Amino acid sequence: MSSKRYNNLEKETKVISSEPIDKLLPIIKKNCTTKFDESIDLNLQINNKQKKGEVSLRTIVNMPSGTGKKIKVAVVCEDTKTNEAKESGADIVGGVEFIEKMNDGNLNFEKLICTPGMMVKLSKIGKVLGPKGLMPNPKLGSVTNDLKKAVTDTKSGQVEVKNDKDGNIGLSIGKKSFTDDKLMKNFQAVFEILEREKGNNTVKGDLIKNAYLTSTMGVSYKLKLPKSI
Repeated sequence: MSSKRYNNLEKETKVISSEPIDKLLPIIKKNCTTKFDESIDLNLQINNKQKKGEVSLRTIVNMPSGTGKKIKVAVVCEDTKTNEAKESGADIVGGVEFIEKMNDGNLNFEKLICTPGMMVKLSKIGKVLGPKGLMPNPKLGSVTNDLKKAVTDTKSGQVEVKNDKDGNIGLSIGKKSFTDDKLMKNFQAVFEILEREKGNNTVKGDLIKNAYLTSTMGVSYKLKLPKSI
């Protein structure tokens, strides 16, 4: 049975014309009637089915306004870099013993960073980390000797952009408590990354087929992009 709060929300949003983000944000925020600070979420469907193979996106975007979320970061590194990792703000730092703990299922963190020299040892538990999306990746900046930059970027609002097998991408661009300007800056950062990724892939036609904006407990509205990409 639907709650009174949900029943008060607009239902048939699919029949409403798409609107640019600056027009939708006030409406989305008005729908945030729960007691917690709801996330403002961007949902995209990309044209990943191509004649010359599927397009698969996996990259990162640094949100200029942050995400409003506290990210627990773990670092696997050599003993000589332990202090650097801790001083950078990592919540958990370890080496071989930490890898053994992770292999036993102790994965109480959201992001894992590893130095190149420790990747051979860490890769042995890839079957544990992979399904959870925790395996470090050099292309995403999570395999590096520059631990300070990696930890700082992660904690300050770095978000992974990745599509599923059906071409769907979902990510948060901030919280209801963010100003509209901060949310639009984060959205623009995501849009620029997607525009760059289209240039890096051979895509026939538009990369983004559909775009929607919603909140954690709200309904979805069709989003008009700044331009087709």
